[in-house]
Amino acid sequence: MKKSNVGNILELRYLIRKENNMLPISFIRKNKNKVILGLKRRQFSNLKIIDSIFKLEKEKRKKILRKKSLLAKLKKISVLIGSNINNRYLIPKATVYKNKIKILDALLKVLSNQIFKMLITIPNIPYKKVPYKKDLLVYKNFNLDYKKNLLPHWELGKKFNLFNLNFASNMAGSGFNIYLEKGAKLQRSLIQYCLDQNIKAGYIEYVLPFLVNKNSIFGTGQLPDKKKQMYFLEKDKLYLIPTAEIPLLNVFRRSLFKILDLPFQATSFTSCFRREAGSYGRKVKGLNRLHQFDKVEIIEINSDKTSYKSFNYMIRHVKNLLSSLNLPFRIISISAKDLGFTSALTYDFEVYSPGQDKWLEVSSVSNCTNFQANRMGIKFLNKYGKKSFCHTLNGSSLAIPRLFAALIENYQFSDYIQIPKVLIPYFLDNKIYN
Repeated sequence: MKKSNVGNILELRYLIRKENNMLPISFIRKNKNKVILGLKRRQFSNLKIIDSIFKLEKEKRKKILRKKSLLAKLKKISVLIGSNINNRYLIPKATVYKNKIKILDALLKVLSNQIFKMLITIPNIPYKKVPYKKDLLVYKNFNLDYKKNLLPHWELGKKFNLFNLNFASNMAGSGFNIYLEKGAKLQRSLIQYCLDQNIKAGYIEYVLPFLVNKNSIFGTGQLPDKKKQMYFLEKDKLYLIPTAEIPLLNVFRRSLFKILDLPFQATSFTSCFRREAGSYGRKVKGLNRLHQFDKVEIIEINSDKTSYKSFNYMIRHVKNLLSSLNLPFRIISISAKDLGFTSALTYDFEVYSPGQDKWLEVSSVSNCTNFQANRMGIKFLNKYGKKSFCHTLNGSSLAIPRLFAALIENYQFSDYIQIPKVLIPYFLDNKIYN
């Protein structure tokens, strides 16, 4: 897959309207059965909302036609008033028309807001190959033949002085972590290795803000769906990013790509912040789920015809990353009912954690088709000169805490932790000793 030239992106002067910020009504109307079937597969409960939207839209169209009629009449009267013909009778009539138009404008605004609030609750439509009720194993690369009594990563962290959750808890509360000494060095090595591999694969690196505004969050689909899971700074009206996908995709808001510059690939390392409300308990220990964690992200922007080629490319790329670390992993196709709000197809990468005897998700690759691009006005110009919405894809490569946990558990020995061969040039040592 070629590396695109960001300098060749054309800027599209395109104002985002509310009607463009979700699945378009025109698409839903033309594909009503397909949309309803997709929502049923997702187990979306409020299917009646489709007919409610159509009913409101019909009422809105009637009022638009009525407004056009009144504007035409007002225009004729204005011409007559300008000719000084019977002004005494025409001016009051013009005032009546103006008042009626004002009332219609207010009603149209109310109807638009009602339609908008309904539309933004409708998720993306699943790809036809997405499993219906259960997740599907699509790939495995492991042989789970382990020694007994392997330590979980939180005990290894104490034994080798790699990280300390208690220190972080004292200053920020539960769900935070501090990496120490060789642990900090290992974390940094993982981040740099992933970034370097992404760049070699054609992804352009960006350094991004960790704080974004409401429009940016809404554009990528986290609002209103994930509102309760995000940290919000009330005074500044800014959100802490839950993933680099948000600022990375918003770099290209209102952009128009040339077809020859697609696919466009980008990568970034950021810290991520999630409230994870209701996720904590006795079963959640160590680095498994944190409020703040580091992640290396990749995105691709492509045309509607070739986005699934991008998806397969991203899957191969993450697969190569995990294979190079020599970790046991599997790939799961997420069922329709568990898909993220914006996703049409998602594959999760899970690494086996022998110290916990469980699988840990370390990457998630999704094709969001034109759902996000429609919200953000990201288009491309095809060879015939026609503008169409792009397809956007995102993936983790990789989520560091769980990868860190699985790595030290898989590479543990009684008195040292082996460093994977590909990380030695970054870590500058081949072992971590007790």
